[in-house]
Amino acid sequence: MIKHLPDNASNTFIRLRNSLISATGKAIGDYNMIEEGDTVLVCMSGGKDSHALLMILLALQERAPINFKLIAMNLDQKQPGFPADILPDYLKQLGVEYRIVEADTYSIVKEKIPEGKTTCSLCSRLRRGIIYRTAKELGANKIALGHHRDDIVETLFLNLFFGAKMKAMPPKLATNDRQNVVIRPLAYCSEKDIAAYARQMNFPIIPCDLCGSQENLQRQKVKEMLHGWELEQPGRINNIFRAITNVEPSHLADTSLYDFKNLSQAVSEDEDLLFGDIAEKEKTDGALLLAGSEGTKIEFVRNH
Repeated sequence: MIKHLPDNASNTFIRLRNSLISATGKAIGDYNMIEEGDTVLVCMSGGKDSHALLMILLALQERAPINFKLIAMNLDQKQPGFPADILPDYLKQLGVEYRIVEADTYSIVKEKIPEGKTTCSLCSRLRRGIIYRTAKELGANKIALGHHRDDIVETLFLNLFFGAKMKAMPPKLATNDRQNVVIRPLAYCSEKDIAAYARQMNFPIIPCDLCGSQENLQRQKVKEMLHGWELEQPGRINNIFRAITNVEPSHLADTSLYDFKNLSQAVSEDEDLLFGDIAEKEKTDGALLLAGSEGTKIEFVRNH
């Protein structure tokens, strides 16, 4: 029997856990991430996010109205000092099906990337290829990653600042070969809540010294920027994420998404959005009246 709660769990922790499970279930439902008969490969790095992902999916598996299979997977990249026995021991104790995949990507990354440069781009490409091949070998049609809401927002700003694209991290996407679908069930969960949950669950966390700890990562700088914003105005990260899910192509500037060329007076648009009114709409209809027009002057007066 899987132990879903720590000893002496407080009511606050139980509410937090239920909130994370509810948010994850909603994301899965909104994007149709998991269906009847799916085999889901849950990628485990050993960090807080992937640990939380596995436990929440196990909880949902017990209560979901559909049947699906979970296989936990960890990629041992052979970096020096990596505690190779921690995850296998933990997963065995947990009683879930798992696979440990060994691939020396560490030496490849160190060989190809100059000292001082970030390793993420090459490292992620190597990992992705191995994960896809493993999923195919195990018959998994879904690949679950532990990215959360804050990761998605950070990716949006990385692409804005350095890629000149309005592009984030999708909750669900098909792989290039169409053999798998990648899902991010934690898309609606905040990093803060996941971290609090992981601390209480006392997961055996394995720090990554290949990518996430590199001080010069641009992602880390974006994370710090968003953290500052959140301190100034709590809820700002969530508002940005909600904006990602509520896009108005007619109020951006991408001609491939909206037919601006053929826009005419015959097509009406939302004027409040046009003028950027994001506050509560004021009742100003008829507040100004046309007083008259003379020469180069047009005058409006207040309607008292």
